[in-house]
Amino acid sequence: MSVLNGVSYGLLLFMLSAGLTLIFSMMGVLNFAHASFYMLGAYFAYQVSSWSNFWVGLLIAPILVALLGGLFERYVLRKTHKFGHVPELLVTFGLSFVILEIVQLIWGRTSVDYPVPPSMSGSLFKVFDSTFQMYRGFMMLVAILMLVCLFLILKKTRIGLVIQAALTHPDTTEALGHNVPRVFAIVFAAGCALAGLAGVIGGNAFITEPGMAQSVGAIIFVVIVVGGMGSLAGALVASLLIGLMQTFAVGLDWSFAGGLARLGMDITAETPGYSLLKLKLSQVAPILPFLLLVVMLVVRPKGIMGTRDD
Repeated sequence: MSVLNGVSYGLLLFMLSAGLTLIFSMMGVLNFAHASFYMLGAYFAYQVSSWSNFWVGLLIAPILVALLGGLFERYVLRKTHKFGHVPELLVTFGLSFVILEIVQLIWGRTSVDYPVPPSMSGSLFKVFDSTFQMYRGFMMLVAILMLVCLFLILKKTRIGLVIQAALTHPDTTEALGHNVPRVFAIVFAAGCALAGLAGVIGGNAFITEPGMAQSVGAIIFVVIVVGGMGSLAGALVASLLIGLMQTFAVGLDWSFAGGLARLGMDITAETPGYSLLKLKLSQVAPILPFLLLVVMLVVRPKGIMGTRDD
């Protein structure tokens, strides 16, 4: 059951990182406000579902997030692009604080009651004494459908061909009559919509509160760096790897001190580094993705499937 829980969490991370990867591969922009769009998706879905139901929120919230993302790209980011990458990073970093303050002004500083829809609150199946929640299965289904749609759009449609051409040969693409800035705006809005969709299905699975963007923001960048900057396939592999790693680590009650003791080594309170050795794996689970990031940067800076040098 831990495998399925890890896969479901990993697929949610992929939904988050896919939009950021798409934006970076197209525009070379690391959007520091990407997790904030994830938060907006959750809050928009909460508000719409309070007026109607979850399914309406699932449809409306990503569209609203996409519209906000498109407007931001058109009237702010596009004007900043000519000054280089550092101003782009700074303006998206500033946007994350603006979104946070607006969310707190509208919905308050505490968590909101955004529940799982009643039709999916039960268990999907049971193995021994463990149950797999129906909503977790729904999260996996949405993520897989999103992955299939992205693949079909980018590889099998004319729109996908124009997007890939604008990525590698923007001047030639524009000479052929395609509006490259408009393509960039569409891609940025689509990336934000993917983040909003992740917020819709992740906000009620975990918790919807103003700190949710900060809690996942660092993990998203770990995923895209470990997977390879600009690689959707790499983001998928890294998301699943980190999801499984954290899920299994949380459930393991192991420590280095216990392992060394089983090997016959005498571990006492006087042993150098004893306070670190006695830490259980479940206690250090939150920092494992960042340790993986450090190892990846040392061993393979381009990531698992990365191709970019910048």
